[in-house]
Parts: sequence; C-alpha cells; structure tokens
Amino acid sequence: MNPIIAVFDHALKPVAPFTWFGLPITTLDIVAAFRLCLILRQTKEVLHREHVSKVGHSLVENRSFARSALTTLTVVFGGEAMTSPLIGVPCSFMVSGATTIFYTLVQAIVDALPLVPAPTFEMELPLSIVDGFTRAFLLCDLIPPVVTANASSNIANSSWTLLVTSFVAANGGFFLTNLFSLMNPTPMMLQTPPELMPYGWTTSDLWCAPAITGLYALLTHAQPFWAEAHTFIFDLLNGGAVSEKAVHPVDNDTARAVCAVLLAALFAGRTVKNFRHLWLEPKLKVKTQ
Repeated sequence: MNPIIAVFDHALKPVAPFTWFGLPITTLDIVAAFRLCLILRQTKEVLHREHVSKVGHSLVENRSFARSALTTLTVVFGGEAMTSPLIGVPCSFMVSGATTIFYTLVQAIVDALPLVPAPTFEMELPLSIVDGFTRAFLLCDLIPPVVTANASSNIANSSWTLLVTSFVAANGGFFLTNLFSLMNPTPMMLQTPPELMPYGWTTSDLWCAPAITGLYALLTHAQPFWAEAHTFIFDLLNGGAVSEKAVHPVDNDTARAVCAVLLAALFAGRTVKNFRHLWLEPKLKVKTQ
C-alpha cells in the first residue's frame, strides 16, 4: 500500500495559487472538481442529443449557466444538505464559500470549452482509477469524522448513523439532480430517479458508499462496534479460538489506500461492463463477414 499512500500524501497537499489566499484546496480537489464537471457536461450533451432525436428542437430549453452551476452544486452539496440537519451539524457551504465558488468557477471553465470528448473506453478506464482515489477520500476522510466527532455520543458511537450518513451524503446529490431533471434539456420537472427504477438498487455507487465507509471503520476501529466486529472476525478466521491479544486497528492511511484500490477495481469493472459493446461490435462484424 506504500505507493498508494504516497500518492495520497502528494495529492492532498494544498497547491498554489489557492495557498496564496489561505485556501486549503489540493491537487485531489482540483482533479475531482474537473472530473465531476466534465461528467455532468458529457451527460447533459448525451441527454440533449437523445431528446432532439426524438422530439426535435421545439421542446428544448435554452441552456443557462445558472442552471448548470445549480446542477453542479446540487450534486456536490445535496447529500450533505440532507444529512447535516439530521445529525446536528452545519452544512459546510454555510460556514465557508470557498468550495462553492471553486466548483462554480470550474463548471464555468468546463462549460466554456468549445467541445468535450464523448466518453470512450480508452478514456474512462484510466479515469476509473482516479475515481477510486477521489471516492475513497470522500468515504474515508470527509464523511466518517462528521459522525464520529459529533457532539452527541449517541450519534458518534452509532454504526448505523455512520452507514446511513455515508449512503445519503454520497448519493443524495445525484438523487436530487435526477429527481428535478436538472440535467435534462427540458424545463425542470419531477421525474423518477434511476435509483428508484427497477434494479436501481444494484447501482454500484449506491451500495459502495456504506460498504467502503464500513470497511474503513472496521479497519480503523472508528467506533466501538467496529472494534468488536474486527475482533470477532479475527477470531472467526482463527478457527473460533478467542485471541488473548487485542486486535489492533490499521492506521488511517493504510485503510484508505485499501479502500482506494477496491474502489478503483470496482469502477474499472463497471467501465468494462458499460463499454464492452464498443469493442465487441468489431469482432462480431468480422465474424459475420
């Protein structure tokens, strides 16, 4: 895990010119912001082409940067806005405007590009590795401390609260975006999010959030429950014999590196699954000829 840890150490250092203004924005933050804004623009353009091919341009709403920025900020802060009031902590965008302004500026840059490439297997496969790192940072560094450091001991020691917070905070933004059809080229309206459609629960982004946060908490003993669970699993794998020595937690950096590797493998597998038809079609054509 040492190379992975080294990558995180380098990527999580604040960089200029943001450090000139006292803003702790890191390389990982920049990569994550551009990756998200690029995905949102690609998705909006795909939905636009599909809509025009079906009904033409007559029912297409004119694009506006205000709606584009609202979409991005909903994805970034939507899940946090849903969970923060429930666990009694202020939303980060109400405490500081740095992240809000940063994502708005990045979205403006991405929208100003004359064109963006369509998603391809060759482009998405290496980016899935990047997604593994950025998602691991969210699920291991950002979300758990909000629960474990909570002023209420009932919340801080509740493993259920930790898993629910991870599930909602990581997925709530896209849920609200799809619910209000913010990425569609039509006027805003309520629609059923894909997560609530048949087999929507199988979406990897949904279940990987609580699973990875739970694994990180298990390895690091973030709460008493996870320390006991770690000991139980260790004894179970040891043939059921009760160990006299305490099972020590894994350090946070190593646990996060393990989660990043698992997420990168998961997202790479999803990329292969989603784009397999692109490299299977040429083979099928050769066979038919």
